[in-house]
Amino acid sequence: MNREARIQAFFERMGERELPMCVALNRWQDRCRVHGLFAAVSRLGDGVFWYTLMLGLPLVMGRAALPAAVEMAVAGLLGRAVYGLLKRNLGRRRPFLHHSEVRLGAVPLDRFSFPSGHTLHAVSFTALAVAHYPALAWLLVPFTVLVALSRVVLGVHYPTDVAAGILIGASVAWGVHISAGLLYP
Repeated sequence: MNREARIQAFFERMGERELPMCVALNRWQDRCRVHGLFAAVSRLGDGVFWYTLMLGLPLVMGRAALPAAVEMAVAGLLGRAVYGLLKRNLGRRRPFLHHSEVRLGAVPLDRFSFPSGHTLHAVSFTALAVAHYPALAWLLVPFTVLVALSRVVLGVHYPTDVAAGILIGASVAWGVHISAGLLYP
């Protein structure tokens, strides 16, 4: 068995184990208000919310917020590169494509599901913003949780895609923040 076949077989086994949780969370969208909430959160998580935050911090807080905005922008670029590379090389099919029990609730941005880019970016941006402005945690942490949850509820990711997004996003944020601290103590 070649490398690609082994990867796909691994993801298939994981997908079968995750399917009950996927289906259970996916059924939440059967309620109109729940679907609307998660669809809106997911759409905002496409970038609108985060770009507004990156631009808004310096506008509201002044030049002192530039390091936070720059760190978030760097994390965004780095996160995009990492998740794009993983998605192309691992090629895990989205749950709604692989399991008829999972219904699509939002149009995905790309073909593959592992890892969740929405979650990766939500976690990295939240970690960096809160590192600079802890008072933002009350808004950003719940929004990030909803973004992560929305990806499974809307049928575009498996729970492990979201978990991987959390781990990678936290790692990217940590690396960017530590590196930035070396540049401006």
